[in-house]
Amino acid sequence: MITRRGFIRNSAVVAAGIGAAPLWLVRAAAAPAAKRKTLVVLFLRGAADGLNIIVPYSEQDYYTLRPSIAVPRPGVANGAIDLDGRFGLNPTMRTLKGLWDRQQLALIPATGSADSSRSHFDAQEFMECGTTSSKLDTGWLNRVLGPAAKGASPVRAITAGLKMPRTLTGSCAAVALGEMDQFRFDDPQQARAIERIYSMSRDAQLASASAELFAQVKQFEEFVGSSYSPAPGAQYAPTGPGKSLQQIARLIKADLGVEAAFTDVPGWDHHQEEPNLMTPVLTQLSAGLNAFCTDMGDRMEDIVIVTMSEFGRTAKENGNRGTDHGHGSFMMVLGGPIKGGKIYGAWPGLATDQLFEKRDLAVTTDYRDVLAELVSGHFGTQNIGDVFPGYRMEKKLGLLG
Repeated sequence: MITRRGFIRNSAVVAAGIGAAPLWLVRAAAAPAAKRKTLVVLFLRGAADGLNIIVPYSEQDYYTLRPSIAVPRPGVANGAIDLDGRFGLNPTMRTLKGLWDRQQLALIPATGSADSSRSHFDAQEFMECGTTSSKLDTGWLNRVLGPAAKGASPVRAITAGLKMPRTLTGSCAAVALGEMDQFRFDDPQQARAIERIYSMSRDAQLASASAELFAQVKQFEEFVGSSYSPAPGAQYAPTGPGKSLQQIARLIKADLGVEAAFTDVPGWDHHQEEPNLMTPVLTQLSAGLNAFCTDMGDRMEDIVIVTMSEFGRTAKENGNRGTDHGHGSFMMVLGGPIKGGKIYGAWPGLATDQLFEKRDLAVTTDYRDVLAELVSGHFGTQNIGDVFPGYRMEKKLGLLG
């Protein structure tokens, strides 16, 4: 809960060891409510295995390559959830099937980057910069927003983590939320005393500014304070992606001007016992996304969610019931504007001569094809080359209605 403790704990102006609210919090409290487009990005760090998430159950090669870790065909115990007669969802993602049926979920297998380093660090940084081989000082998501106009909300761009990701680095000020519950006064009586001290200042400007500050913090508390509760049916987990998405949801529902939100979802580097290790993270991801969409309700008409991962896994399982660093992965896109209920992109196949370097799922859809279509169609961004340097959007997938 963002309350008066933040005014004390996160000060830029210190008095008797106690200070004022962070500037972004102050300005956010005064931001007017407005209907706006929002893009939420989830980065699945660790190289998510798209082949066991969007399951190509109609291909025998899939089962030949993965005799002990393949997801069974639909219709059997723990089998894939059939989508279109060719592909199925991992059974742990059952909570997302309703979004697919309502055509609010689109899936794109065989996505990725031309980078073939198979280095987590390099591949992640390239993707956050919006390139395939260059490390830049700014991130693609920040460049989408660009410098803020006068009077713009200071929380246009947010991340649910404590650390600012590369993708949000740039000219648009971004806020790392961390734990929103930390923003409160430790002692309300102490807070009232400090408020009185400031109000009695001989400096009229300071007294006026402090009065406005306390009023704004109280106003912000009304927005995202203890009165917030998720919409009926929205059940967020207290940890992991569920918790992060709930933090993002709280600020979006407060109508404070959020346009871009980012969160990390770690835990996808499954070199051994992949079925056992993937199940909990995939379950948490799916449940968190479903809770967020339920919580947003009609607001989902203006929200698009996209997932991405630095690369995929080897097509063939290793000797430890796991997979190693590969190439092609997958992306999911959710939201009211999405033409969902459909598999997008070209499927390369899993025969040996169809695999990238005869070992990995090939990339047939550049990750920037997906992102560029979203930022141009959802935000109306025209300067795609500025957002993704060196890239040209040749053809749209048709993701947006």
